[in-house]
This record gives sequence, C-alpha cells and structure tokens, in this order.
Amino acid sequence: MNFQGSRRRGEDGIAMVIDFLLSNARLVLGVGGAAMLGIATLAVKRLIERAGRAADDEKVEQKMAESWEELSLVSASPTLIKKGIEGVVMKHVAKAARQQKADLCQQPQTSPPEVVPKVESKSKRLQLCVLTLQERLQQYYHTRAALAPGEIQRAQSLALDICTEIQGFLHSRLPDMPLGEMNLGGSLLDDLQVVSADHACLLVPLQLEASLWRLVPGEETLLTHPLHWMVRRVNLEYFPRGRSYWDRYLVGGYLSAEAVVNMFSKAVMETINWPSISSTLDCLVRPVLGPDLKLEIRPLDEFGAESGDEPLFISMLPLLREGDVVLSAQTELTSPWVNAWHLSLYPWENQRLSQLDTADGGRRRQTLKILKAVCRLNPALRPLEAAPLSNLILHLSDGESDWSESSLHARFQQCITELIGYLENGALHSYFKPAVNLLSGLSEDQVDQMGFMLYCAVTEPEILLI
Repeated sequence: MNFQGSRRRGEDGIAMVIDFLLSNARLVLGVGGAAMLGIATLAVKRLIERAGRAADDEKVEQKMAESWEELSLVSASPTLIKKGIEGVVMKHVAKAARQQKADLCQQPQTSPPEVVPKVESKSKRLQLCVLTLQERLQQYYHTRAALAPGEIQRAQSLALDICTEIQGFLHSRLPDMPLGEMNLGGSLLDDLQVVSADHACLLVPLQLEASLWRLVPGEETLLTHPLHWMVRRVNLEYFPRGRSYWDRYLVGGYLSAEAVVNMFSKAVMETINWPSISSTLDCLVRPVLGPDLKLEIRPLDEFGAESGDEPLFISMLPLLREGDVVLSAQTELTSPWVNAWHLSLYPWENQRLSQLDTADGGRRRQTLKILKAVCRLNPALRPLEAAPLSNLILHLSDGESDWSESSLHARFQQCITELIGYLENGALHSYFKPAVNLLSGLSEDQVDQMGFMLYCAVTEPEILLI
C-alpha cells in the first residue's frame, strides 16, 4: 500500500484497523471469525489499490462499489452472523474506508505522465505479467505435484527388490504358510503419489479356505462399524480346529488381525538378516520401531555412508481378498479390537476416479494430485489425508460433469468451497460407505487451522500454491 502525500493519513488508518482486527483474532473469534477477518483484509487491500488508481470522484465511487461487492463473502456463513461478528468488522472497515476515500477526493489533480518509449512500455508489461490461476495450477502440478518417471521407476524397482527378498525368505523359512504372490500396491503403483516417491506398500495376500472361513461385514458384527470387518471360522463340527493353517491365529472363533501382524513382525522384521540384504542392494535397510510392519530404506553414497536423499518407507500389508472386498491387517486403524480387519475403500475409490476420467476425458485424478500436494506442503492442511480428498472429488463429480483441462481452475476453487462446507458441518461422508465420517479423526484445533487457511483461499487461491 504505497501512497504519497495526503494518502498517508488514510493508509495509517487502514493499518490501525487491520492490526486491530487481526490481533488475537483466532483466539477470540475462532476459525469462522478469523477467516472472515482474513477475507475482509484482502478485500480492503483491493479496495485501496483500486481507489488509489482512480483519477476522479466518479471513478473512486465506481471502484469503491466493486470492492464492496467482494465483502459479500463475509456474510456467507450463518455461524458468523449468529456470533454478531460481522457488524463489528464492517463497522471498522467502513470507517477506515470512508477516511481513505475522503483523502483520495481531496488529492489535487496531477499532470498526465510523460509518454515513454514503446519498447520500454512493452518491457514493463512483460515484467508485470501475472500467471492466471489456470496457468499457475498447471505449473504447480508439473513442478510440485507430479513425480518424474525416473523417480517413480527407481522407487518401484527398490520396493520390488525388497519384495523378492521377503517372499524368498518366507518360502524357505515357512514353506507351509499359504500365501499368494506378493506385489506392490497403493499410490506409488497407481501414479497418485505426489511431491516425492517416499513410500510404497507391499501387499501380502493370505489364502483362506472358502469352506472354513467367512468374511463378516462390519455392520453385522458387535462393533457395528462399516470398516471394521471380522473373519469367522465356520464348519468347526465338520472340519475341527487345526485343519487350516490360520487356525493357530484364532481368537474367540475369529481370525485375529493383531495375531497375524505379530507373527509377521517376528518372522520377517526380527528374523531377516537386514545388513546382508543392505549390502546386496547397496542401500541401508532397517525395520522401523513400532507396531507397524514398516521398513526404512536409505540410499548410500559412493563411500558406503548414508546419503542426504530422502528415505523410502515400505509397509508390509497382510490382506484378504474375496471378490471386490479387500480386508487389511492395520491394527493402528482397528485398535483396540484385536479381531477386526480394515475394509480398504482405496481400490473402489481409485477405480471409480479412473472410470470417470476415461469416460469423459476428465482431469479428476490430476485435481486430486494437486490437492494432495497442497495439503502435504501446507502445515495447516497436512492432517487432510488422501481419502477425504478422493471422496470430495467423487461427491463433486455427481453434480459437476465438466472436468476438462480448461476447467481445472474452476474445479479447484469449487473443491475449496465444498471442503469449507464439510469442515463447518464437521462431516465428510464416504462415497461408498455413507455411514463413515472421514473427518471424525480431526481435532477441533486442526479444523480451526484448516478452516482459516481455506477461507483465506476463497478470494486468493494462489496462497495455497506457494
């Protein structure tokens, strides 16, 4: 806000009001009030810029009217109106704006600027050239979100080498364990990983006898959670306990996911000679301490020391498949229920997004990758994981058919607006399991942080692409 002469007094008035409004805003007003103040501040900033460029009273009036239209966003939230905050903000903003307008109207007419050479004018236009939101999103996607093919290939190759080592060890150490072919899965394989190729998922399929086991949907269990399934041992009167290899991991008549994870932890993480594998693969491989089946792989430099490159984390995921149902042993998601298996919705969500993009040539997956990168690189939005973002796009696709590349900016802004609404309601329901609230794991402070950032991004979406 650089004004000269008599504008200084109005500028100071605006600065004082902005300082008053923003000081301790989130502490006193909460996410809604603080976010509204952010929007009001941006609107007033534009008001001053536009009014400062006006040459006469008539243009000042016109520019003032345009800027006040932007303040209509302030009254968009009924929660803020109930709190009575809007009147306070508008009162102080209006007072400062009137003072600024009076100073601008009293300013004497200045002589027209001198004519500058055409070449210099063209040069300045190039210097002041600003990318549109559409161009900025494309740039952000290619420079920040999308991964280079070489980086993906290196991470996949390293993960496959680890997969081969683990599968060979299990076949030699536990030859009677009925396992399917291990393979890679998740975002690295599906080209949905963003920012860096730093994690991979090793799928370990367990083979169950169809006549001895039954997958019980979560709604039919005592847990009544749609994502917490159980695996019941059946036909015990005809096939007593011990006929199936997996009977040794029964707890209360059900196959225990926790017992299976503990078995793999002892058989793989605590038993394999990882230093030997490290020397074979020319990288440092070591288990990560904790309940998860996770390995850390760090590249080595030419001298055999750890390089400064980011590590690759590989998670072993024991799972069961029956038709299109995939159950995974993820105790961190099903705790404290030792018998519960997690119903993975990721295959359904990814398949649905791919089908929609293939049908209309849309850019839903590209939009998802941009949103994932934005959330990962922005500390306030980092608690938002991939699942809520995928379901946000799926819900939006039901009512919006234009996902072409030329509409990328419109869909991005629409995602921001929709996400604000879900945060205000405190619920974003799963597309395939409506009873599941994908925002239930967020704390109140996390919602406040995200709401404030997203409210500010309504008028200035570029702040998310820094």
